[in-house]
Amino acid sequence: MHPEEKFPPRCIIYSAAISLIVYPISGHWIWGGGWLSSLNFHDFAGSTCVHMVGGLIACLGAAMLGPRIGKYDKNGKARAIPGHNITAMALGVFILWFCWFGFNGGSTVAMTTDADMELASLVMFNTNLAAAVSTVVAMIFTWLRYGKPDVSMTFNAALAGLVAITAPCDCVTPVGAFFIGLVAGFLVVLSVEFFDNVAKIDDPVGAVSVHMVNGIWGTLAVGLFSNGGDGVAKGLFYGGGVAQLGIQALGVVSVAAYVLVVMFIVFKIIDKTVGLRVPAQVEIDGLDIHEHGLASAYSGFAINDMTGMDMDVNENTDLGEDDYAKASKAQVDAAVKVVNQKTVVDGVYDTGMHKVSIICRLSKFDALKTALNDLGVTGITMTQVMGCGIQKGAGEKYRGVEMDANLLPKVKVEVVVSKIPVDAVIEASKKALYTGHIGDGKIFVYNVTRVVKVRTGEEDLAALQDVE
Repeated sequence: MHPEEKFPPRCIIYSAAISLIVYPISGHWIWGGGWLSSLNFHDFAGSTCVHMVGGLIACLGAAMLGPRIGKYDKNGKARAIPGHNITAMALGVFILWFCWFGFNGGSTVAMTTDADMELASLVMFNTNLAAAVSTVVAMIFTWLRYGKPDVSMTFNAALAGLVAITAPCDCVTPVGAFFIGLVAGFLVVLSVEFFDNVAKIDDPVGAVSVHMVNGIWGTLAVGLFSNGGDGVAKGLFYGGGVAQLGIQALGVVSVAAYVLVVMFIVFKIIDKTVGLRVPAQVEIDGLDIHEHGLASAYSGFAINDMTGMDMDVNENTDLGEDDYAKASKAQVDAAVKVVNQKTVVDGVYDTGMHKVSIICRLSKFDALKTALNDLGVTGITMTQVMGCGIQKGAGEKYRGVEMDANLLPKVKVEVVVSKIPVDAVIEASKKALYTGHIGDGKIFVYNVTRVVKVRTGEEDLAALQDVE
């Protein structure tokens, strides 16, 4: 197939298969009076029936599909590919969290008696508690583990807590919900690392860790934390022994076996017909473009304003002095390099007009602009760019994987001067940009042979004057 050809959305094909032959069967076993239900397998709102099934299918599909282009280097080391819209992620998690009260609370199916309302209240309280605990635990855990709290992992932990409490939310106390959320917060972090670095299954959004792994955990938690009631036996920690835990484990294994067999066949059929994986060019362009004609889906990929968000410096770039007044000339020259382009054009070298091009940190733009304005420079052109230097950026981690931080957000500031000495512009720029670390910026000086002001037609030195 050529990239120009239209590709059927595979997600629609396998979603139809799941809806027709997977969920109805496993759902009947658990909720429809099937054999697991007769054994007293307990899954109140779907940790196994909904989440583990979906997460397991995602895991199988990702394993059969293989990793995205560029996910692993030639040595098999995982590369971080961060999401591009944390705001949308936060909104999505908030919506899911809010609606989970209906998802779990609504599974009481009745509000006609005091007992029904008490049960619904317990379910919703446990739901919120487990999610909140999981969120905080993952934030602190990633903070300690990676040096900074991982935002995306924290969001995933909120969902992990919600998934884990979904099966036992009606049969555990708030204390049990607390510990279920506590484990989920640790589990989702370690699971994401495992699938990325050990299993080498590329899971871009952590769905396997959130839904499959914590769906299994929540289902087994019934056999540990259940305090009895409504036909559910007490769990191990409440004096009920391992009977209920064994039933929960049997349900997990049997549902997983059925799902893996059926979906392996479905994925193989897709692979032999429309193809499981698109060509490399289509993958790079983006499937939304080729499958749905949504080029606008990628409009968010822009270099946004990241003022104040420069990456941390490291010991490899530290020059030992961050005060410009105390720094030696060698230190300043190493941090803010100056390159003079001494080009002779038509036998003319110095026209008296020079373009100074400054590449610097975005967070330093305001300081640089102020310094140049104080010097008398009134015309400035600023462009946001991406750049890298010999320092290769500073090590940052995203979901436990060190980010390939060769390209860093920078700005390019250009001015053309005539009356103002170039050396004065260079000195003011170096003073404004200097922090004492390699990568503070570079300054390029070019000879300008001709300038034309469009409005008046004036040329050269006259064109550079802003006085009317």
